[in-house]
Amino acid sequence: MKMILVPSSWILSSYVFVSFLLLISFGITYGTETDIFCLKSIKNSIQDPNNYLTSSWNFNNKTEGFICRFNGVECWHPDENKVLNLKLSNMGLKGQFPRGIINCSSMTGLDLSINDLSGTIPRDISKLLVYVTSLDLSSNEFSGEIPDSLANCTYLNTLKLSQNQLTGQIPLRLGTLDRIKTFDVSNNLLTGQVPNFTAGNVEVNYANNQGLCGQPSLGVCKATESSKSNTAVIAGAAVGAVTLAALGLGVFMFFFVRRGAYRKKEEDPEGNKWARSLKGTKGIKVRCILMHRWHIWLHLEKLFIYVIRFICLL
Repeated sequence: MKMILVPSSWILSSYVFVSFLLLISFGITYGTETDIFCLKSIKNSIQDPNNYLTSSWNFNNKTEGFICRFNGVECWHPDENKVLNLKLSNMGLKGQFPRGIINCSSMTGLDLSINDLSGTIPRDISKLLVYVTSLDLSSNEFSGEIPDSLANCTYLNTLKLSQNQLTGQIPLRLGTLDRIKTFDVSNNLLTGQVPNFTAGNVEVNYANNQGLCGQPSLGVCKATESSKSNTAVIAGAAVGAVTLAALGLGVFMFFFVRRGAYRKKEEDPEGNKWARSLKGTKGIKVRCILMHRWHIWLHLEKLFIYVIRFICLL
């Protein structure tokens, strides 16, 4: 019986090849399971009155790549159940933003425009759409504020949120998106300072948001009503403090003068001893009293000037 010696290099190559096949098969299986679950959860979480999804999204088929034939679904490869883009525009879909979309872990594009979706945009949207490069939620009924976490979607090239009911300020951190090329938030109810994009040539659209400012076409941002109110409160408090201090000083001076007069009357009931006692010291005592009162009024004047300057700075 002859022994056939197999070179060790062949054994190593075979081992690497088998490991590679196992890795690939595991990746495909994982991608298939999660992406199929992603589409199932989307279908179950939103209303489809026009049956665009119901008529096409049939999960009974188990062949590889079957989800790639669904309405609005684009795959990385026609024979691989891994979602690349979801284009569900103008289908009359209703409901809230589908959180199950997190399971389409390799998706780079999401288009839910021209539907009847409502509610708020999820605050953790950057965790739901990790690799998204294009996000279009325009022409819906989304309300609330634009989530700050969108600034963590660092691959974004296109962000369209126009024609909704979004309110509040646009997160200034969105200006740090260094790949952004198109940014459209027109026809909302947004207010405040707009972001300063550092990416260079960015096509922006802020039209029909009456409260936006910070660009030549929008005007210079002015102090908000709340800041004006706070300034008025501070100014009023400062004036009140000065008035109270002046009244306190006046009362003090009144009793100080009366007390001095009373003591003089007690010490010299006849009215002539006091005059004699001032002989030699009268000038010194009078000057001391006048200087003391002068210093008090001088400090009060300085305090009043400081308060006026403070109010002017506000």
